[in-house]
Amino acid sequence: MHCCLKLVLLLPLLCLQAFSIYADNYPKNLNIDILHYTFELKLSDATDEIFGVTTMQVLFKKEGIGKLRLDLVKANAALQGKGMTVESITQQGKSLAYTHADNVLWVSLPQPSNANSESQFVITYHGIPADGLRIGSTKYGDRSFFNENWPNRARHWLPTVDHPYEKASSEFVVRAPAHYQVVSNGLLMEETNLDASTKLTHWKQAIPVSSWLYVLGVAEFAVQYVGWFEGKSIQTWVYNKDREAGFYDFAEPTKQALGFFSDYVGPYVYEKIANVETPSVKGGMETSSAIFYGEELVDGKRSTRLRNVVIHELAHQWFGNAVTESSWDDAWLSEGFATYFTMLFIEHAYGRAELLSQLQAAKKTTYANLAKDPGYKIVADRSPEIGPVTNALTYQKGAWILHMLRNLLGDAAFQTGIRDYYQRFINGHATTTDFRLAMERASGKDLKSFFDQWLYQGGYIALKGSWTYDPDSKLVKIMLQQTQPSVYVFDFSIEVGCYKAGELLPSISKHPVNARTIEIVIPAASKPEKIELDPHLVLLATWEFVETTPPSNTKKK
Repeated sequence: MHCCLKLVLLLPLLCLQAFSIYADNYPKNLNIDILHYTFELKLSDATDEIFGVTTMQVLFKKEGIGKLRLDLVKANAALQGKGMTVESITQQGKSLAYTHADNVLWVSLPQPSNANSESQFVITYHGIPADGLRIGSTKYGDRSFFNENWPNRARHWLPTVDHPYEKASSEFVVRAPAHYQVVSNGLLMEETNLDASTKLTHWKQAIPVSSWLYVLGVAEFAVQYVGWFEGKSIQTWVYNKDREAGFYDFAEPTKQALGFFSDYVGPYVYEKIANVETPSVKGGMETSSAIFYGEELVDGKRSTRLRNVVIHELAHQWFGNAVTESSWDDAWLSEGFATYFTMLFIEHAYGRAELLSQLQAAKKTTYANLAKDPGYKIVADRSPEIGPVTNALTYQKGAWILHMLRNLLGDAAFQTGIRDYYQRFINGHATTTDFRLAMERASGKDLKSFFDQWLYQGGYIALKGSWTYDPDSKLVKIMLQQTQPSVYVFDFSIEVGCYKAGELLPSISKHPVNARTIEIVIPAASKPEKIELDPHLVLLATWEFVETTPPSNTKKK
């Protein structure tokens, strides 16, 4: 799906004290909380123009706030006239003053706020989306309407606080041509044919989520109600022309994955789960309770690729959706977690060999990307206004960091920490520090150096080594050198496997590596058949490792 220059934002004096400038550059206002959005939309086959009325319930936590800031892309020449035009903004039927410039909508309150007061605002607007809501053909040439809000594209068609830090419950009330079916977040509240040509569909989600997770799909669907998970409907929505292939493709493993993640992490919070075919994304998009899958994946072959995408997007319902990163700087809390928990389910459902295959592929991807950008840090200043907030390392190296952490803490402590983290921040926000503290509580270990080294520090581990056996001293001697180009020396432990002749399983010993060059000495009664580094595949490192001939002990006569 989805290095940064810090910006100084010029804001009206009235709002300065309520705003803080964060590393991801978005002007958060923690004194304002959007509680609920109702998005009413009119869609047509005659035009790509949409007509919207957004009603939002807003909590002002502090007195004296005079303006509300929202994101909404304004119609302009640079977008060939596309974008949104605001018609009016009202509160209790009374018009409010507003400004709409630079894709920011400032709403003036009729009077400064009282502390802990709620207000409702109604924004009426129209326009042709330049992005965010894709209006166009499916792979079959049929007209459709599908969104893609990641990472900050909701503003192209919905007036919102378009940033992960703000979470709100939502409703979509959609008037569309009657031949379409409409899918969105939450529960279906109403579906009514208003007349021969227009259908009203109303969806409501009571659980708050961030703006990139709002979802709308409008097409000629085939809909299957697959089953239930803990009283919640499991559904498949595919193009009617993909009815047979799509129903087959999505028959599993949704229920199995929901069960595994619920048992391992904590409860599934949303009202339903729907797998939805779309032309708006490639791969998958974790929109809450109604997940989007690229139409290229639906072919009736139930491919391993689609299976893994389904598992990944389901994992997001816990990580990224229910527990959301507070800023884009911590995007790995979404993508790294979903990637690793995909691996955990694969290990659970398909065996350890499948997990090892996934880890090897992730390591290969990680080092290929580190070769291009060796200094890339998993947690760092990031902003979608400046550049990408994720890359392959966020996913694959992020997953590997969790795998190493699991090995460091042990399975029981790792799961305890995950469950504690989820329980504390469910339907809220978290930072990498919040996650570290949860894992420290679970394990009793100080993990700051581990997190600093792997998440806040760039670079990678590359080793060059050799081993030899000394029959006189009965010792295996291993020399290891960290050869990565950075001056940074990693501090880690490495497992060494000694294979005796005729035995399939090695004896394993663990050794600290905390210098550029070290020697490891392992007692062995006879020469091992093979010495292997990291036999359990628990260290993100590459190496060249060979056997050498021991030095001669021949004495002079």
